[in-house]
Amino acid sequence: MRNLSILGSTGSIGKNTLEVVSRHRDKFRVAALAAGNNVELLEAQIREFQPDTVALFDKSAAERLRGKNLPVEILAGEQGITAVATLEGVDMVVSAIVGSAGLVPTYEAIKAGKDIALATKEALVMAGNIVMSEAAKRGVSIIPVDSEHSAVFQCLDGKRMEEIEKIVLTASGGAFRNRSVQELQNVTPAEALNHPNWDMGKKITIDSATLMNKGLEVIEAYWLFNAPLDKIGVILHPQSIIHSMVKFIDGSVISQMSVPDMKGPISYALSYPERFAHVLPSLDLAEVGELTFDEPDLEKYPALALTFQALNEGGTMPCVLNAANEIAVEAFLGERIPFMDIPRIVSDTMSAHEVTKGETIEEVLAASEWAKGKAGEFVKNGNEK
Repeated sequence: MRNLSILGSTGSIGKNTLEVVSRHRDKFRVAALAAGNNVELLEAQIREFQPDTVALFDKSAAERLRGKNLPVEILAGEQGITAVATLEGVDMVVSAIVGSAGLVPTYEAIKAGKDIALATKEALVMAGNIVMSEAAKRGVSIIPVDSEHSAVFQCLDGKRMEEIEKIVLTASGGAFRNRSVQELQNVTPAEALNHPNWDMGKKITIDSATLMNKGLEVIEAYWLFNAPLDKIGVILHPQSIIHSMVKFIDGSVISQMSVPDMKGPISYALSYPERFAHVLPSLDLAEVGELTFDEPDLEKYPALALTFQALNEGGTMPCVLNAANEIAVEAFLGERIPFMDIPRIVSDTMSAHEVTKGETIEEVLAASEWAKGKAGEFVKNGNEK
C-alpha cells in the first residue's frame, strides 16, 4: 500500500489522480490533500478519500472548511501546503500545483525523502539544478507526469545519453494552430481556452496556445533527463497521439502513443515500474487515420524561442521567464492585454533582468518576485520600459 499526498487536488491533474486512485484502492491510500481555495470540491474529496490531513493555501477558505466539522486536520497557507508535502508516513507526493507556488512544497518534499510524481513543471523551470541535486542527494525518484516527459521517460527506458541523437517533444499547437499571426492579434480568452485535444486548467491551456508550455517543457526536459539543449527539439503534431519521441544515433526512432488523456501518464507515474490494466481506451490507428507533423513557426510562437534563450542564459533567467509569463497570462485572462502581448511582456521582463546564478531557493524566489513586479509594470504601462 503506497501512501500519497496530492498537492493541487482540486485541479485537473489532482482530480484525474484521484480518479486513478479510486480504481486501485488496494494499492493506494490518500494520506493528505492540498488545494488553493476550492472548499466545496475539497470537502467532497475529504468525504470520499478520508485523508488524515488537508491544507488550503487561502486561509479564509481553510476557516470555512473548518466550519464544516470534518474528521480531518485542516492546515492553511504555504506552511500548511508544505506540511502536507512532508507528512510523515507518505511515500509519494503528487506535485500538481500550477505555477511558481509549487516550487517550495515540492523542494521540501524532496528534502523529506519523498518520491515525486511531478506535474508542477515550474519546480524544474525555476530551480532545476537545485531540485535535481537535492533529489540525487536524498535518493529520491522524480517520475514525470506531464504527458510529454512521461513519453520520453518510457522511450528512454534506461538508455544512455550517448545513444540518443534527439529528444523530440510534440506540441498540438493549441487552440490557434490554424490561425495566422495577424489573426492572433484579436483573439479572446474564451477562444484561447478552447483546446482541441486536451482538458486542462486555464493557465496551462493559454500556455499551450502560445507554445510557452512547450518551451517550459524543454527546460524541464533539460534537467529531468540531463540532456544537452542541442539534443532537445519540438515538433507540431496536431493529433496529440504521439506524446513525444526519441531519435537514436543508429537512425531509429521510438515514440510513445496513446489517446490524449492525462490518466495515462498519471497511472504510469503511480504504478512505475509496473503498468495498470485498462487505464485508457485502446489506440486504434486505423480510426485515427493520419498523423501529421510540422516545424513550429517562431514568428507565430515567439514564446518558444524565449525559452531556449532563457535556458542558454541560465542562472535566474528561466525563473524570470516563468514568473513574467504567469503575470502576462493572468492579464490576458483578465482581458487587460491582447494575446500577442504575452510573449512581448515576457521578453521585456527578461531584457530588464540582470542574471544571477540562482544557487539557493531564496535567490530563485527573489528573482521570481522581481519578475512578477516588473511584468506587472509592463502590463500597467502598456509595456513601456
